[in-house]
Amino acid sequence: MRILKWLLIIGIVALVLLCIYAFKIEPRLVTVSRLTLEHGNKKEHTMKVVQVSDTQLSKAYSAKRLAKIVQKVNAEEADILVFTGDLFDDYEKYGPVEEMIQALSAMTATTGKYAVWGNHDYTDGSEAIYEDTMTQGGFLVLKNEGETLNMADGGTVFIGGLDDSLHGQTAPKKLLSYRERYDYSIILTHEPDIADEFIHTETQLVLAGHSHGGQLNLPFIESPRPLYAQKYKKGLYQLSDDLSLYVNSGLGTTFIHARFRVPPEISSFIITF
Repeated sequence: MRILKWLLIIGIVALVLLCIYAFKIEPRLVTVSRLTLEHGNKKEHTMKVVQVSDTQLSKAYSAKRLAKIVQKVNAEEADILVFTGDLFDDYEKYGPVEEMIQALSAMTATTGKYAVWGNHDYTDGSEAIYEDTMTQGGFLVLKNEGETLNMADGGTVFIGGLDDSLHGQTAPKKLLSYRERYDYSIILTHEPDIADEFIHTETQLVLAGHSHGGQLNLPFIESPRPLYAQKYKKGLYQLSDDLSLYVNSGLGTTFIHARFRVPPEISSFIITF
């Protein structure tokens, strides 16, 4: 009986410590995932693309944490900085717009800053402020459109953005109609499963968020996957010989404001083409 008692005590203590870690420690960690992607045989051009996603500010993930995000983003020295949706978790309950604008404005990129709509950007009052907030922060919000960039080393890069798949009106064909001559093509979307629409379209990279990487990676238990993140959950996928998809785990939290073995993420890509 005494052994069972001590095992019970140890189990309770372990559970308490696990909860403290998941709710108070890991959500405050910000990791940077660095990847190198290569396209084609010439390798004449190189650029750095940095992705931020799903900040989902809330009372549980407050604006106080933005300073660390800005510092880590700027340390990557991006040519192109992208945000793949979900600025606030529930804007009507917690929506410090001015603090967010200041943080977005402080994020730097030598060539351009781009964003797309996420599902939370259409709900809880966010639709009225999202695009203006991002614009004031120096980001161009793309909705089924894109533009071609002339990089400093002479390469041409097309960057396009889809509308949100849950609450917007996604139009991949309309988006691709904006492409003309380019050496490399990047598509931004909030929901990752829509990336299949770009297989065999001469697209090289799709960047997405939405899934939070599962947010809670518990042993032997598969975390629920949101709609349009059923197929692709976290990290790098090779969808075809030419097309890669990267699903960023996001920075904030939703529903359960905890993370376990899926720390907040900034993704940074060195791309040669």
